[in-house]
Amino acid sequence: MKSSMPKVLQPICGREMVGLVADALRDAGLHDLVAIVPPNSPDVCGVVGRYATLVEQAEPLGTGHALLQAKALLGSYRGNILVINGDVPLVTSLTISAMTRHHESTQGCLTLLTSTGGPVRGLGRVVRGEKGDVVAIVEEAEMREKEASTPEINVGVYCFRSPWLWSALEELSPSSKGEVYITGLVALATAQGHEVSSLTLEDPGEGLGVNDGVQLATAREVMQRRVNRGWLLRGVTIMEPAFIDMGVELEPDTVIYPNTFLRGKTRIGRTCHIGPGSIVADSVIADRCRVLSSVIEGAVLEEGVDVGPYSHIRPESYIEREVHIGNFSEVKKSRLGRGTKVGHFSYVGDAWVGPEVNIGAGTVTCNFDGVNKNETIIEEGAFIGSDSMLVAPVRVGAGAITGAGSVVNRDVPAGATVVGAPARVVSTGGLQKRESDVQDP
Repeated sequence: MKSSMPKVLQPICGREMVGLVADALRDAGLHDLVAIVPPNSPDVCGVVGRYATLVEQAEPLGTGHALLQAKALLGSYRGNILVINGDVPLVTSLTISAMTRHHESTQGCLTLLTSTGGPVRGLGRVVRGEKGDVVAIVEEAEMREKEASTPEINVGVYCFRSPWLWSALEELSPSSKGEVYITGLVALATAQGHEVSSLTLEDPGEGLGVNDGVQLATAREVMQRRVNRGWLLRGVTIMEPAFIDMGVELEPDTVIYPNTFLRGKTRIGRTCHIGPGSIVADSVIADRCRVLSSVIEGAVLEEGVDVGPYSHIRPESYIEREVHIGNFSEVKKSRLGRGTKVGHFSYVGDAWVGPEVNIGAGTVTCNFDGVNKNETIIEEGAFIGSDSMLVAPVRVGAGAITGAGSVVNRDVPAGATVVGAPARVVSTGGLQKRESDVQDP
């Protein structure tokens, strides 16, 4: 993968690759999962350990050797065992269920999942005999020219009869690279006269294995189509390309515009318009909201909020209903009250803002004094003039007014008007002045 991140932890639509495999197994009704992991791999163990019991393969001696490490844990089990590679993230639970049923209906010791019509690079080929029965699987590194032209691939999912499996694994011989492959069990079973069964995928796309960045990108494309199709069928309008993680929840009549990214545990209500070019991560957006070309992270938006374009709502922000946040504004760890308006080019950080407040263009809550983050409080109905600097900690009282360009470094009484740098009180009837300003002279 040319990456410091282990392959099975590479993300696909918000889930680790191996997590998608585990999800498919559990959705197919399979539990008691066991994962074979490499040594000294805390990142892999930390993730995979959430889904499965871990067994370590001390040396990388091939997939057959890896499976054999589970004998101590599973050797006494007498039923069927399903084995799946951790790098086949597109195999669905429906396919796994169909495969287990198919295996149980046969008398064979082994059933494998195959695919035709999909990519073959890097994958083992299925070799069939004159009667069409499976006789071997040849890994790409070991294959000859004739086998390389075979279109049928081994997906990397197998069902075994348990008693036969463990003894057969110990009979396998290493390859020319010194590794023992699971795929060698097919030729061994054939040589022993056992039936080897196969199930061919209806959708070749499910069989895509991931061995490099190109294949990972293809897997993401396939999974994203599945995710988007699911929401389209539930009444969401998606104008692609749109990138929606598997953990996202959407309500009908919402429109997702192009080049929008919905990440993590995001929830979006009805009749919202998100995008184009928006990013929403781990946030809750209620009904009738609009987020235009903006970023929302770890925040809550109540009903009827509109944001953007080009604004940023940062974590721990709570935006109450009918708030307007215009272009090029930033809100950080703040609560904005119902009906408040932040027009444009403003920064509101570590603030509590009451309802029906007007925050003029260029306003900044100066929340950081070089050591601490300090709070700004703006009470109901206040009018903050353009380019006001609110030097926290500071409180602006209900109905107060700050003149354009004011530097407010002390509390403003309710109803007062302050102007200048530093701001000084010029009127104590700010609320009445605001009302008279909107009347005819």
